[in-house]
Amino acid sequence: MKRIFLFLVVNIAAVATLTIVATIVCGLLGVDLAAELGEGGYAPLLVFSFIFGMAGSVISLLLSKTIVKTSMKCRTIDGTEGEAERWLVSTVEDLARRANIKTPEVAIYPGAANAFATGAFKNSALVAVSTDIMGQMTREELRGVLGHEISHVANGDMVTMGITQGVLNTFVIFFAHLLASVIHSSRALDSGRNRRSAGGYAIYHLTVQLFQVAFGILASIVVMWYSRRREFAADAGSARLIGTPAPMIAALRRLGNLQPGVLPDSLKAFGISGKHASLFASHPSLDDRINALMNLPPDTGV
Repeated sequence: MKRIFLFLVVNIAAVATLTIVATIVCGLLGVDLAAELGEGGYAPLLVFSFIFGMAGSVISLLLSKTIVKTSMKCRTIDGTEGEAERWLVSTVEDLARRANIKTPEVAIYPGAANAFATGAFKNSALVAVSTDIMGQMTREELRGVLGHEISHVANGDMVTMGITQGVLNTFVIFFAHLLASVIHSSRALDSGRNRRSAGGYAIYHLTVQLFQVAFGILASIVVMWYSRRREFAADAGSARLIGTPAPMIAALRRLGNLQPGVLPDSLKAFGISGKHASLFASHPSLDDRINALMNLPPDTGV
């Protein structure tokens, strides 16, 4: 349960930075961004929103692996460090081969029981497990967890999450500017002041930022819903790669008795925890996931 905090935080920061930079540049050039976007109907605003919305998502996606390695204090391993590390790397290699992808980087990070996958490309990903999950799960259970993470990578979930976030960013920016423009125009008419004045210009962009935060929170509900759907797919993918859902079921049951590690939001969508479901949960409840695995078609396997 690790991928959604960092991803969302970096995404929001990137979008905010891009729009602020655009505002400053336009201000220096004497361009009224609100007026320019309003010219020609909604098309210019939609194009602007799409470019900046997708840019924020792409930036957060490309930086995801680097940021995660630093923030989670990940230690990349190659299997020469010891017997446990050798088993971990060889298991990831085997599962990656079965999934027909290039073996991801493998890392261990300090913390409570959890695991995650991240990266912009399926053939250049990172799979990391915590020190606690290695110590508290059996190897068969851990193999189920690794199969889950490899399935996230093979399914391209990092990219599809990025695209989903980019599309949502587009609408967040679009409606934030649209509503801010309406409010800005109304205030200018009521006060009789020039809507292009320095004060009005500053208020307009402050209003945009506030709307972006509010709409961003609503958009995160959609992102979390999509994340929960991908969790079921990754669980089923683990069963297919291993040939049986038993290891993943055992891992989820074990996880229910452990205190899962808290992952950054940008990673939560690609972790494994989630005892309870809610609108803002990146994972379905453990019970729902176990039931889904137990009801998989009997021909699930490799």
